[in-house]
Amino acid sequence: MDTFIVRATARTNWIFVRLSTNQGLTGLGEASMGRQCGPDTDLSDLEDFFSLVREESPFGIERYRQRGIDHASAGNRRVATAFSAIEQAQWDLVGKALDAPVHELFGGRLRDRLLVYANINRATSDRTPEGFAATAAASVADGNGFGALKAAPFDGFPPASAGPQEVEAATDLRVACVEAIRDAVGPSIEIKIDCHSFFDVERSISVARRLEPQRLSWYEEPIPPTQVENTRTIKNAISQPMAGGEFLFGMSGFDELCRRQAVDVIVPDVKHCGGLQEGRNIAALAALHNVAVSPHNPSGPVSTFASAQLCTGMPNFDILEYQWGEVDWRSDLVTPPERFENGTIAVPDGPGLGVELNDRLVREHLASRSVK
Repeated sequence: MDTFIVRATARTNWIFVRLSTNQGLTGLGEASMGRQCGPDTDLSDLEDFFSLVREESPFGIERYRQRGIDHASAGNRRVATAFSAIEQAQWDLVGKALDAPVHELFGGRLRDRLLVYANINRATSDRTPEGFAATAAASVADGNGFGALKAAPFDGFPPASAGPQEVEAATDLRVACVEAIRDAVGPSIEIKIDCHSFFDVERSISVARRLEPQRLSWYEEPIPPTQVENTRTIKNAISQPMAGGEFLFGMSGFDELCRRQAVDVIVPDVKHCGGLQEGRNIAALAALHNVAVSPHNPSGPVSTFASAQLCTGMPNFDILEYQWGEVDWRSDLVTPPERFENGTIAVPDGPGLGVELNDRLVREHLASRSVK
């Protein structure tokens, strides 16, 4: 197992895993955590899960899952992410061994291209209405043809202990940011707003109602999605579609959210939810309850293509997330490169996940590397 920590920005590093076999095949997975990490990053969780597959056949994916899933589901997000990365890499290996893309191992594709939206949050360093407006306008004018975007202007919202005047001022500013985004991109672009669980039920509803004129395509996680009954209360009280579940693990994590139809769209992340097989299971659970799936993916390009292999055969797929505007070399970090056309990405036909790391570019931006 090789692990590569690639320095993207001051806010973000990407963690890639590459498993190698005695037949010369390699398989990729991504264990990025959505934040900055350095050369001293603790990779012990990856090493623990690698010990379950070391000197084993990569075809033993279900054996690996059964041996590791209890630990993965009982731990924190870092543990779940490590488990998921090893599982992704195994599927990549199996696909290469069989000379087949992963989606063919999952029953084939339903679509050749996937609709994608641009997450502009990390690219927006100026957290004012003017800053959000400028980034939003750039994201829809960059030639990729994105027809939808997402932002999280409520990040850093005052805690419940803050005074009423501070809270109201903060609300006014953040609502103004969403208004500025709409003014900048016009009426035809879909806008999604992620609230990152900064609210209580009352404020979730009041903010959603203030945002009604901006015609959001969804309103994401105003409170933690584990608060299922409260989430359902909010959903029933507002006009916008509700989304959530970006850090939930496994079918058990999504079960009540889907069964009670507390959201319209779930957003499982292939890096955090248990990997590709568990992502398929979660999507099937959601379909049973008429809930759409839009994978969370503010990640590196390996995660994008792992998600694409999952989404192409998913009947209730909605749209895939893409972290827009962080670094201009991102798309070339894998071969073939990550490219978008008319707001869509093609699902690769190559074996496994369909891509390889561009080792030259990885070396140029490498923060650290570990070999086990």
